[in-house]
Amino acid sequence: MKTAPAPLFRDPIYDGPTDPTVIYNRAEKTWWIIYTSRRATAPCLGVAWVHGTALGAASSDDGGQTWVYRGTLNLQPIEPGHNTYWAPEVLWANGKYHMFVSYITGIPQTWARPRHILHYTSDNLWDWTYESTLNELGDKEIDACLFPLPQGGWRLFYKNEAAHSHTQYADSTDLEHWTHKGDATSDCEQEGPNVFTLGGDVFMIADMWDGMAVYRSDDLTHWVRQPGRFLGDPGVRRDDTCRGHHADVVSFGDRAYLFYFVHPHAREYMYGEDDTPQMRSSVIQAALLKNEGGTLTLVRDEPFDFDLSGEQVW
Repeated sequence: MKTAPAPLFRDPIYDGPTDPTVIYNRAEKTWWIIYTSRRATAPCLGVAWVHGTALGAASSDDGGQTWVYRGTLNLQPIEPGHNTYWAPEVLWANGKYHMFVSYITGIPQTWARPRHILHYTSDNLWDWTYESTLNELGDKEIDACLFPLPQGGWRLFYKNEAAHSHTQYADSTDLEHWTHKGDATSDCEQEGPNVFTLGGDVFMIADMWDGMAVYRSDDLTHWVRQPGRFLGDPGVRRDDTCRGHHADVVSFGDRAYLFYFVHPHAREYMYGEDDTPQMRSSVIQAALLKNEGGTLTLVRDEPFDFDLSGEQVW
């Protein structure tokens, strides 16, 4: 049995990988983690270290057992200067890669800045062409997640900070024009929604900053909250010693893996003036998801078979 390395990946430049998305590189025949490269080791005021972030990339050619840092992606700029990219969502559709990424102008020292979701496309995962800004959603939207609609088209799930940080959704027939629909969930503040199928059911996870809320839906519109939470407590593996944050899921239909980030040296909320590079540091970890009769379960601390092979499904 191949088990998941712990940690799965650590960024060798800034030591701050967060918000991972995992995608198969069709040309290289490797798996990639693309992530927000937080500048954990940079001397910064306030929360400037969380801003000014590029998108880092690491690849694996052995099913996820080892990962090599590859650098940062080349995104066509939409304005001059050193700007901020957060939480990429990357998918393959219509013969190319699409990215929906959160964007902030400059490097703010506080959280109070407009945010937008940008759409990029690429043929190789390295070089990205700007397509559009999703202005129809507003200017406080982050953390995009895409899911195909059964009748065709796409549903976009995202955090709307102007709507009590609820997960909202919008629909599109072409990945270009979007119609805002409203709340997907509204029972708690959350971010980083991720929607996926496993064992014939559709689930959503979302980061509540105290673990992950879990939902199930029969129609992609009405979501029922599952009791409990995932990743709200520390794990036992190396550098898995705090709660988990902002996750991505790769599903192979009968099995799925959860990729999340952890601040291994932090115990409480630590995005303030008195944090340190060690507290800011983060790692990416992986866990196993199971569908047990319509209930999603998590295997985190016990050994589990980890193998990125087969055909990824939504």
